[in-house]
Amino acid sequence: MRPFKQTLAAVAAPVLGVSEADVLALIEYPPQPELGDLALPCFRFARTLRRNPNEIAKEVADALSKSGQFQAVETAGAYVNVKLDRARAAADIVGAAARDVDRFFSRARGGGEKVAIDYSSPNIAKPFGVGHLRSTVIGQSIKRLLDLDGYTTIGVNHLGDWGTQFGKNIVAYLRWGDEETVRRDPVKELFRLYVRFHEEAKEHPELEDEARAWFKRLEDGDPEAVRLWRWFIDESLKAFRSMYDLLGVSFDHYLGESFYNDKMQAVIDELQKRGLLVESEGAEVVDLSQWDMPPCIIRKSDGATIYATRDLAAALYRHDVLGAEHLIYVVGAEQTLHFQQVFKVLELMGRPWAKNCRHVAFGMMKFNGERLSTRRGKIVYLEDVLTQAIAEARRIIEEKNPDLEDKEDVARAVGVGAVIFNDLKTYRMHDPDFRFEDVLNFDGETGPYVQYTHARACSVLRKAQAQGLAVPEMIRFAAVTDAEWRLVRQLSIAGESFERAVDEMDPSLMARFVLDVCHAFNRFYHDEPILAAPEGVREARLALTDAVRAVIAKSLYLLGLEAPTAM
Repeated sequence: MRPFKQTLAAVAAPVLGVSEADVLALIEYPPQPELGDLALPCFRFARTLRRNPNEIAKEVADALSKSGQFQAVETAGAYVNVKLDRARAAADIVGAAARDVDRFFSRARGGGEKVAIDYSSPNIAKPFGVGHLRSTVIGQSIKRLLDLDGYTTIGVNHLGDWGTQFGKNIVAYLRWGDEETVRRDPVKELFRLYVRFHEEAKEHPELEDEARAWFKRLEDGDPEAVRLWRWFIDESLKAFRSMYDLLGVSFDHYLGESFYNDKMQAVIDELQKRGLLVESEGAEVVDLSQWDMPPCIIRKSDGATIYATRDLAAALYRHDVLGAEHLIYVVGAEQTLHFQQVFKVLELMGRPWAKNCRHVAFGMMKFNGERLSTRRGKIVYLEDVLTQAIAEARRIIEEKNPDLEDKEDVARAVGVGAVIFNDLKTYRMHDPDFRFEDVLNFDGETGPYVQYTHARACSVLRKAQAQGLAVPEMIRFAAVTDAEWRLVRQLSIAGESFERAVDEMDPSLMARFVLDVCHAFNRFYHDEPILAAPEGVREARLALTDAVRAVIAKSLYLLGLEAPTAM
């Protein structure tokens, strides 16, 4: 619908004495189809033009009518309601989707600018739980959205591979661990030992001192500490990469916290040189009270650096070495203050690109209404969830379509897609409650429903091909039924939905868009014959079906799901 909005804006702007962009921002979709396809409220112009908004609306309507660009133009009070020529609009919209589905979604606004996206970032020697899913799949989807919008993206996995937790891991392994048991299932066993450490430390607090001592040995390069630490990392990465492969997630760089160990002193030196470091209770901090924030701790009283120091070093590396002009951090909302502090310190360090740093926050995952906690051992393994989802998909396929080719591949795509879509369809700032019965429910507004709709469109096109019918290159609609028009209108907002998803960094907007496309297509499929339609009508409906197929497939890709052609 974007081209028609632009046409309306181009005609109305001179009448209103404003820019086309100002008009575009006000154009609405009427709530009832009988009112029209587009609406322009004129209240806002009453003050500047010093005229009654109803009179302004009539003048705009007169200009739109004289332009000959629209089928009908009417006023309703201060609203100008516009009806399009459905046949011409449908041909334009379907044709645009058929010619180039990427351009149908995107105007490639990024211009090749580089964006570093920090997402997933699990902790070494801890399992990949459903709580890690959010950052992983939101970040992957944002990466794909930005790629399509013309940016050059750099995916960074900022692994938690440093800190006193490794002293705890080492102590737990040396006291209660067994090498053979760890090697059989490294991450789960190391996690079991980590949880035991915290349980034992309640009765024996001296364990905390022992853990700090081992981490100090690691910092000092003690061979045994380094050997165990590297072993924990290697085994964890094997498990993580297996999970990423299953999810279809990839990164350009795995750069853990330890990567920045030799880069933090330069940050501290610059902060001192700029006079930004002050002492507070023995620690070195950057005072941010002027901006109503607590001090940003750079070095603790014992001389140790913390997250902020590493994130400053990481930001400088991503900009100066990787060449990123924009830095995005897909990290939980509980870290909002931390990133506000880091971005403000970068600004105080004289980095003008600090304004291009963005924290994409998201809500906390719950499980059956309860908050998850790795320290207390309250975790749901993502691997177990995906395995169950794939098994459920396989069971349904065996029940409903046992002769389906590539059953295992389809079961994997549908099962994994169910888990990903269940997360992404939720507005990212909400706290989703993970419940197996919802995730594994393949009916309703789910990933499998969208995938099945794509497969249904593919099935129609396969049947057409078997009958010697082809999607026409020249698309013509003699007339457009209500079911067709509802579907065409939904397709037409692909670009607007895509740009909102990019601007708001929220994949749920793409999930909502594609669900609405599926609802409209399934209603059209049931209301109107496609292959049995009369000649001329049939070809137009085949073209519409092919456009739906392309748009759903691209939407699924942007969300990180596969698009099976048969289910």
